[in-house]
Amino acid sequence: MSIVRPKTPSKPDNRPDWYAMIGAADERDGDALEALARAIRLISTSWPLLMVARAVLLCQAIGWSQISSMIPERDFLVFLGALTFIDAAILTVPRLPAFARLSPNQQLIIAAPFIGLSSALFTTSAAAILGSIAFKLMVVTLTPALLAVAIFGRQRILSMAYGLGGIIAFIGNIPVIALVTPLLIFAAGVLIIMAVEYRISRRATAHVRQSGLTGDQAKAFLVDLEQSGRSWFWETDRMGHVSYVSDTLAAQIGRKAQDVIGLPFSSLIAQPKPDAPSEGQRTLGFHFSARTSFTELQVEAADSREELWWSISGQPVVTPFGQFLGFRGSGADLTEMRRSQAEIARLASFDSLTGLANRVQMLNTLEQAVNGKRGMYNECALLLLDLDRFKEVNDTMGHPAGDALLRQVAQRLLRLIGTSGKVGRLGGDEFKIVLPSMSDQMELTKLAQSIIHTVSQPYSIDGSQVIIGVSIGIAIAPTDGTNTETLTRNADLALYAAKADGRGAFRFYASAMHADAEDRRQLEQDLRHALVVGGLYLEYQPVVCASTERITGFEALVRWHHPSRGPISPSIFIPIAEEAGLIGALGEWVLRTACSEATRWPDGTRVAVNVSPIQFANPALPSLVMSALANAGLSASRLELEITEGVFLADGSNTDGMFAALKSIGVRLALDDFGTGYSALGYLKTAPFDKIKIDQSFVRGAAIKGSRNAAIVKSIVSLAEALGMETTAEGAETLDELALIRSLGCSHVQGYVYGRPASVEETMALLDNGTGRAQAAGHKASRKPRMTMLRSVMLGHDGHAYPGRIRNVSPNGAMIEGLLDVPPGTVFLIELGKDYVVSGTCRWSQGDRMGIEFEMAIDIERVRAPVERDKDVEQKRAAAVDAVDFYRDKWKEAS
Repeated sequence: MSIVRPKTPSKPDNRPDWYAMIGAADERDGDALEALARAIRLISTSWPLLMVARAVLLCQAIGWSQISSMIPERDFLVFLGALTFIDAAILTVPRLPAFARLSPNQQLIIAAPFIGLSSALFTTSAAAILGSIAFKLMVVTLTPALLAVAIFGRQRILSMAYGLGGIIAFIGNIPVIALVTPLLIFAAGVLIIMAVEYRISRRATAHVRQSGLTGDQAKAFLVDLEQSGRSWFWETDRMGHVSYVSDTLAAQIGRKAQDVIGLPFSSLIAQPKPDAPSEGQRTLGFHFSARTSFTELQVEAADSREELWWSISGQPVVTPFGQFLGFRGSGADLTEMRRSQAEIARLASFDSLTGLANRVQMLNTLEQAVNGKRGMYNECALLLLDLDRFKEVNDTMGHPAGDALLRQVAQRLLRLIGTSGKVGRLGGDEFKIVLPSMSDQMELTKLAQSIIHTVSQPYSIDGSQVIIGVSIGIAIAPTDGTNTETLTRNADLALYAAKADGRGAFRFYASAMHADAEDRRQLEQDLRHALVVGGLYLEYQPVVCASTERITGFEALVRWHHPSRGPISPSIFIPIAEEAGLIGALGEWVLRTACSEATRWPDGTRVAVNVSPIQFANPALPSLVMSALANAGLSASRLELEITEGVFLADGSNTDGMFAALKSIGVRLALDDFGTGYSALGYLKTAPFDKIKIDQSFVRGAAIKGSRNAAIVKSIVSLAEALGMETTAEGAETLDELALIRSLGCSHVQGYVYGRPASVEETMALLDNGTGRAQAAGHKASRKPRMTMLRSVMLGHDGHAYPGRIRNVSPNGAMIEGLLDVPPGTVFLIELGKDYVVSGTCRWSQGDRMGIEFEMAIDIERVRAPVERDKDVEQKRAAAVDAVDFYRDKWKEAS
């Protein structure tokens, strides 16, 4: 490492040569003034020796015998008193604490006049007393003082004065004894003082060596620190020009150290940017102008090849006399730290997976979009998006594929929204869009439709084509809310309504949604209460051997009779239980109750209980099953646990271990709803199932000519037989469907053809008939031919409106899907078209489908005519609200 310092001129530009020759201190050289002040302090310290030397000289010059005769004289006493007072001041003033706190310059100003006054008073008084020898006495009196100053002050002008005094003394023929004696006395004192100072200095040096660094060590450490590149040093002169700089600093800006010397230090610092001012860059100029210290200022380097940030510290360099010489300081590279901070700030505001704005930034954006100036509220729209079927992709293809899908969705949304709003990701498969200054429902409708269409287009993930959908909830400010909390809540309610309407749809917020949400919250509380105090009960649907019609068991189905609302469909309270975290407690109650009631059945009659994926993921499930069996006294072989394919999609790798634990207990396992999920054959290869239950969607209509359902059922039966498993066909309703099931080889049948779910008492009555068999009953085939269609309708019941879809219709009835497990006998008001509302009664329901019998025959042609749709979305919303009110009023009239 090279140390580069500027060349110091040998003399000031505006001063004559003799000024430098006599050793005067330059105003920029504080060392010379410090040395002069030190000489004066040492003279003050050794002043007693000087007083002794002057007394000896005076006695020798006057004569020892004549001194005693001069003591009574008044002039002599005044002389001695004045001289003693001044000498006492010289001895005591430097020892005062206040004097020690003064700067060397101030100490010199105070001490020098006392010393000069003492010498002048002694010389003047001695001249008056001694007459002709005054000049000689003055010379030999000043000589020791000049000698002391020359020794300790190292000033050339004083050395010259001492030499001149000696020449004058010898020319004047002063006796040798008169000169040598006081010099010997003074020299002895000087030697004593130097010995004391040497001892003190030696102790101080030893202490420094023991507890601190030597000069060489400190220099070596500083060199190593500079060469490491972690820190560097700099120095300027009083004009702010660089007088020293480390090679590390110069290399960072692409220069050599010698090229930087002499440049203004400010030229190394970039100017603050108007759009992003730096506090450090502004503050640095203030400190340089005010000549004050600064610490760890963050500044950007100027003219660097890339963005470069420094942390610099510095302090002014001032002589002991208060003269400013420049700045000296250190610095370190902050570039990597700034980059890390920028990345942290980016991650704090953006989603790391998609690059979209995250939840925090979107909340700030929404606040800015809603809150206007002077307390006014701006118009804006908030869209909440939830991807449909994303979990299926994530579970079947893996999380990397799910992440890739989310990134593609984010890019499509960005291209679609552009600069009209901001797109963000809230987490998982939830997205958020804020559209400032937009409130027109027609535009929002078109945008929502475009989003659904765009997001629903196929994606290419790892060479596979993936198709998903999206549901959207929309809230508009200030109509639907004047703050972020209300607006977000209402948009979330609209999103929930969109998902409830079959997904792949959008909904605007309506006040009725808040009432529905409050209704769900109340149902959740009532369900919690029912789990504690009662209100839940089980019904049992028989499972019949297809060949012998012998009842082999029953499936336990949970029911809820609300104290004020009456029967609540499982399609309503089961999702509530799942969302509220009650499904575990509910499933345990069903398991224990079913085991307890099944003990009253004949031996060999099994009971089937559904197990949700949440229950299956609970490690305590095996112990819970054993506890329920033990408490009821039921044989494990009589308990059949029905498990859906969803258990294979849950996070965790203990699925095989759970199957093994359950089989070790001795219970039977059935794969429920086979064919409606992912139907991966790997499940059947690894999981120890005893039975496969064929979903009712394949059984119903299988006997109709041209239906492919029969081929699907046959394939499933063949697969089960090859694996040594039983099969149960669910949802058989007619005799022709039963005949087909038997011909296809299904081992068991479950459906309305053998009986609807019944209470435990009715079940006991069925078993007590002594035969142990079920008798098929129902229509032989289909009813009167119906017109097939897929038409959305609204159903009103008990003041609430529910969306549904007509699958087929006849003048006297229709099959409607969309509502799960509707209790038979439920009366609906059905909107078949504009201004066409009829009344109908549910006669049967299975899953999300039900058969409706109209109160009066309907006009098929009127239903067939296309429904006229209103182009104005605002009128559409108003019509929906009016329809809800209409259903509520009609229901009250019917009641």
